[in-house]
Amino acid sequence: MPLNRSPVIPAVPVIVCAVAVATATACAPSQSAAASASQGATTVAAPPVATARTAGTGSTTGAPGIGDPDFPGDGNGGYDVEHYGLTLSYDPASRNLAGSTTIRAKATQDLTSFDLDLHGLTVSRVTVDGAAATFDRQDDELVVTPAGRIADGGKFAVTVDYSGVPQSLRSASLGEYGFIATPDGAFVTCEPNGAKTWFPANDHPADKATYDFQITVPAGLTAIANGELTGTPRTTAGKTTFVWREKHPMASYLATMTTGKFQVRTGTSGGGLPIYAAVADSFRGSLDTLITQTGKITDYWSSVFGPYPFSSTGGVIDDHAVGYALENQTKPIYGGFTPEPAIIAHELAHQWFGDSLSIGRWRDLWLNEGFATYAEWLWAEHNGQGTADATFRRYYANEADAMWSYPPGVARSDDLFNAAVYTRGAMTLHALRREIGDQKFFPLIRQWTAAHRYGSVTTPEFVALAERVSGKNLKPLFDAWLFRPGRPAPVA
Repeated sequence: MPLNRSPVIPAVPVIVCAVAVATATACAPSQSAAASASQGATTVAAPPVATARTAGTGSTTGAPGIGDPDFPGDGNGGYDVEHYGLTLSYDPASRNLAGSTTIRAKATQDLTSFDLDLHGLTVSRVTVDGAAATFDRQDDELVVTPAGRIADGGKFAVTVDYSGVPQSLRSASLGEYGFIATPDGAFVTCEPNGAKTWFPANDHPADKATYDFQITVPAGLTAIANGELTGTPRTTAGKTTFVWREKHPMASYLATMTTGKFQVRTGTSGGGLPIYAAVADSFRGSLDTLITQTGKITDYWSSVFGPYPFSSTGGVIDDHAVGYALENQTKPIYGGFTPEPAIIAHELAHQWFGDSLSIGRWRDLWLNEGFATYAEWLWAEHNGQGTADATFRRYYANEADAMWSYPPGVARSDDLFNAAVYTRGAMTLHALRREIGDQKFFPLIRQWTAAHRYGSVTTPEFVALAERVSGKNLKPLFDAWLFRPGRPAPVA
């Protein structure tokens, strides 16, 4: 479980992403947050397990899982999504969501049927390339059988029409996530597999795609999604439609359609990058700080990690008090609190580590959270608030810390967001920095972000690049810090 520290807001637990700063950084809710989650959420006791329909060699049935051994039921096999077109209408009063999702994909095998991930909601119609398709529901799998076979390598478009009241997900280790209804709209944070609560998807970070969102809400409300607005929102007959486009590949858990009453401000960073900042009415006093810090931090990370990977930056403060933050692509969201600069630094670092460079399997989560936590230490160092080395040594001095029993190189599916993934992951990077020196460490990080921009990454790939850049055998270092229980030997 992630650890609790001093809450940012009264009575709302906040999860530590790094304990090096005075305020806890939160990326996933704590167990106590889970206990107070909405009763409408569906409890997830463990990662979903693939069914007996798992496709074998030569099968024309797409597998009901993408192949992640720790989350065998997440995602799907047999195709690669290229683009999602989401047309959505949401009414906060009734909590009803009406949607039509068109998915453009490419088959990676011959297909006579394939799966999409969808939790709850009622499907009324499915077409493939405009022709009616039959479909079946098996738990969170929507099984689609097109009228004709799709050839390996063939491109196709599947459209799913659906509606209903979305049900969020909840687990003991994660709290509530997915599509969470609020009095004036919805708070939408989907890590690790909550996109399926509001649209049919190949819901695993290994399959990234571009997105178009057309979101209609009652007039007076704002609908916020990833990327940039394609034009001025249009209001007709008491409803307003917002059209957003994310033209860069994005993992499904980073997609959002957060809606409600927001104060919005746009601008540009010192480096000329467009910024979109939005805060709930009750947080209007935080808007100036949010937009200023977001621009400043994004520009600084661009000088450290390499060019910013997307077309805009931003942030959203909602008044739904989950007490955590998530790195939604281009617009990190902060649930019910005004984030300290360290938290903003963490979530914006994820735009490189997690968003642009996405993990292909959840066990490599330290490549997201360890890097973003180390970014907090670097931000403090940059602002004269203590060195990363001092932070590292403060953690290392605590021999009784539970993180020494949790090697972060293989994040556990039943304890995915353990503090070790964050803190010990960050310590791994500092141990590497001490071993190879700043003159090779920071160029290594920039080479890492450039080589895998918009792609998927694994730990062995990072180890191989670190050895290539440094000219050293680093396997003993990574083995001690990432894969062995116990406190590694002191770093010189």
